[in-house]
Amino acid sequence: MNTKISFDAHSIKFRLWVYFAAIGLSVVALIWFLQLFFMNNYYEQMKVREVARIASSISHSYQRDDSSLTTSIQELSISNDFYVMMESESGMLFFSPTQESRFPLTLYLEQTSQLKKMIKKSNGTPVSFKIDAGLDEYKILAYGCEILNSQGEASNLYIFSPLYPVSSTVTILRHQLAYVTLLTLILAFTLAIYFATRISKPLESMTDTAKEMGTGNYDVKFEANSYSEINNLADTLNTAAYELGMADNRLKDLIANVSHDLKTPLTMIRSYAEMIQDLSGDIPEKRAAHLQVIMDESDRLNQLVSDMATVSAMQTHKTKLERSVFNLGAAASSILSSYDILSEQEGYKFIFNAPKECFAYGDENRIKQVLANLVNNAVKYCGEDKTIIVNIRRSGKKYRVEIADHGPGISQEELPHVWDRYYKTSTNYIRPTEGSGLGLSIVKGILTLHHVNYGVTSKLGKGTTFWFELPYMKKEKEKEQERSKGIPMDPASIEELQ
Repeated sequence: MNTKISFDAHSIKFRLWVYFAAIGLSVVALIWFLQLFFMNNYYEQMKVREVARIASSISHSYQRDDSSLTTSIQELSISNDFYVMMESESGMLFFSPTQESRFPLTLYLEQTSQLKKMIKKSNGTPVSFKIDAGLDEYKILAYGCEILNSQGEASNLYIFSPLYPVSSTVTILRHQLAYVTLLTLILAFTLAIYFATRISKPLESMTDTAKEMGTGNYDVKFEANSYSEINNLADTLNTAAYELGMADNRLKDLIANVSHDLKTPLTMIRSYAEMIQDLSGDIPEKRAAHLQVIMDESDRLNQLVSDMATVSAMQTHKTKLERSVFNLGAAASSILSSYDILSEQEGYKFIFNAPKECFAYGDENRIKQVLANLVNNAVKYCGEDKTIIVNIRRSGKKYRVEIADHGPGISQEELPHVWDRYYKTSTNYIRPTEGSGLGLSIVKGILTLHHVNYGVTSKLGKGTTFWFELPYMKKEKEKEQERSKGIPMDPASIEELQ
């Protein structure tokens, strides 16, 4: 059985492996670069500073007439592999390490004359230069300075230090560096694979879970107990899965409700059409009654389709408002007048309170649709007194519209859901008015487009009040009077108009 191994150069696992490996290689390359190009220069600079420090120490001891000066210089030359010479009026002193020098004493003595001339020209300032010994690129640092004793007598101090005392040391260091390089690369590649797998594994798991969610299973759980960013992603995906599940359930409910609402009127239309065809076609009274049922059910179907189109347009942001200044009181009065037949035939009582003239800013036709749906909802759920109250009052720079009833009310648990499509409260409504089940959802959509405040308050057994607000606008007469007096327009009004 052949197993095909897939390789994805764009995967996060491969990219992370490459990044970690590149970092390891870069560090090793930097070490080798410093070793090959800067080690010699760095060693030379350190040697110069070390010689200068020792020369300063010898100068201080010489100035104090330290009796142990000769012993100290000898110890320094041995411990540091230095060749030290002191030239004074009494003669030349020479101190060398215990091991034999690779070069004859004459080589050092030849350089003292040059150091002496350089010290003289520098007025006592320390001088130094490198001596090319001509053997295996072996070089020596020659250092000279002037020192004074306690009587102010000057002497010259010369120090000679091999810059590359042990050539094998560099070779050893490079061999060690080769082993360090190998171990570093192995460690870097191992860590690269480990961290790449550690980071990519939860992402791969979430990808598999997302694929399962894509098949319609919204009960999946995204697990990620690793890094904060991945945990946040898992939480976000879990929330998305929950919301998609809720949306799927709402879609199924919507399809079921729409199917039911369409099936009932279609069945009645067909049934009454058959009755006209078979029974009442020649009887004017029965035929008229049956035709009226067909027309009523057709109107119901038309209203359902119209409401669904409205909701769909608002959800897809295709609804555009035509805002203007209009008389809110007159708009509410025109909606209530269509319910006069209920007052005359069924004893419903409509109480309307509003200022004589109340001008608001918004889409008049859409606000009338809001009022009609809220009043119709109040008619369905009003109490036994069959009273619906519509109040319009000014509150600061806004008008507040309230539609209240004395019905059974809505529990606090159900209040947040009354704006959902096809949601029905557990309370029974009084009047069996047919509707699409989309009325309050349409109200919410229109008021949201207006960017105004709205809401509902209710108490069980005491009724329900739906409310919304619209920007207050001054009457034209007031505006004309203010303009004639040179009073600027109300900034709030200008802002709302914009």
